[in-house]
Amino acid sequence: MNRIQRTIEEFCGFLLTEKSASVNTVAAYRSDLGQLADFMETRSITDSWKGLDRSTIQDFILDLKARGYTETSVARKVAAIRSFFSFLAAGGTITGNPTEDLASPHIRRSSPTTLTSSEIDELMEQPTRKSTPEAMRDLAMLELLYATGMRVTELVSMDVGHLSLQPHSAYVQCTGRRSKQRSIPIHENAVEALNTYLEDGRPVLLRNRGEPALFLNRRGERLTRQGFWFILKGYARSAHLSRDITPHTLRHSFAAHMLRGGMPLRNVQEMMGHANISTTQVYTHLTNGVIRKAYERRT
Repeated sequence: MNRIQRTIEEFCGFLLTEKSASVNTVAAYRSDLGQLADFMETRSITDSWKGLDRSTIQDFILDLKARGYTETSVARKVAAIRSFFSFLAAGGTITGNPTEDLASPHIRRSSPTTLTSSEIDELMEQPTRKSTPEAMRDLAMLELLYATGMRVTELVSMDVGHLSLQPHSAYVQCTGRRSKQRSIPIHENAVEALNTYLEDGRPVLLRNRGEPALFLNRRGERLTRQGFWFILKGYARSAHLSRDITPHTLRHSFAAHMLRGGMPLRNVQEMMGHANISTTQVYTHLTNGVIRKAYERRT
């Protein structure tokens, strides 16, 4: 491992220990900075970050665009580079920061994709057509994701102990980014699906009685993000949904129906775990009432 690669690893360790960044975030930063290091080699910069100037970084950004990277991907890489060079400057590794005043690509913010009432009903109906432990688990996951708006990483990271299913006061304890915790109330549909799964589904999937994970795969281990994504895609196909459905689609739908139901923006921000209220504000322009009607009908 050369000096450039060692510094990347030092930065990744800093993100994990000092910034409480998620493993996925650190992996993305490592990949982005590795791409920059590879580009530096094409410019014969192989010994130190001190040889990298603003012009070379701008050439790297242009190269990314030429290779077909989206504006969002390029902006994320620029953010990673900025954070990295701030780290180097703070530690005295470099004397000047070449990323100061470096402009990020302008990202055109698109409207969040949400589900209509019929699409929500059709999607939720798919796992009810089977009585297997996996189907019970899948319905519980879909209902919980739609009821809380949590991120898929937060969903699969949940343990049984994070649930409180008391009638009329049920909630989940969710651990979000930077280990921030929040409690989210859940409605009766989700409570019913979770109780069915815990009573009749999870005990069949369980292999190790000491396993704390709420949602288990067929091996009795914690279900992964990729596993849930595969499950959701399968149900979306079975429901003949034409649009591209992702876990974030249910998160978007949750935010939209809460705002349409009259919940204050600040409360929705807290429930979703958004650091900035501007992130939540993108949902305020969604005036179509079908999502609210879907939620009200299901509760």
